[in-house]
Amino acid sequence: MELEIIIRLVLAAFWGALIGAEREYRGKAAGLRTTIMISVGACFFTLMSEWIGGPGNPDRIASNIVTGLGFLCAGVIFRSDSHVSGITTAAAIWSVAAVSMGVGAGYYFASACAALMILLILTLLTVLQDKIDLISEHKTLRITFKRTDDGYNRCKELFKVHSVKSKLLGQRRTLDHLTLEWQVHASKYSMDSLYTALLQDPIFEELVL
Repeated sequence: MELEIIIRLVLAAFWGALIGAEREYRGKAAGLRTTIMISVGACFFTLMSEWIGGPGNPDRIASNIVTGLGFLCAGVIFRSDSHVSGITTAAAIWSVAAVSMGVGAGYYFASACAALMILLILTLLTVLQDKIDLISEHKTLRITFKRTDDGYNRCKELFKVHSVKSKLLGQRRTLDHLTLEWQVHASKYSMDSLYTALLQDPIFEELVL
């Protein structure tokens, strides 16, 4: 019995370490130590659930692991004005805990398959995602110019020249200036060329991409 407990905890730590190493390598918020702690904790909670709940109610504690993970996942998601980051890391935390629960319950083969699939998704599919980003990028662009200049039509002209699809999200006025917020969609090459053209245009005083 004692050896089985050690095996389960070590396996949970091992799979958590593999996934955590990938997150650590990419500089994400939840790195190696965090995922190992989550893995070992989820595994031990599952073991305790079996012991305390007994054969009649083995999911007494384990069923609350997913709920508790919500707080951890929310802590690694960051939202700014233009984008949301950390969702993949939050999903990885959630998945690591699921793998560790499987280990804690004794389903070694299923847990190994799930862990390997998570690693493949995080590593190999990153290459595919980068290729998709080269073809299609979505950005939020804020442009500030003097109210005496025709910045709106100049923006539309540059968008057309560089093959960038655009949608005006809003505008903010001050005494002397106007800030337009655009949602733009184009390839990475078109987006870079557009940004260079905007920087070189004397009409625009401030750009945030």
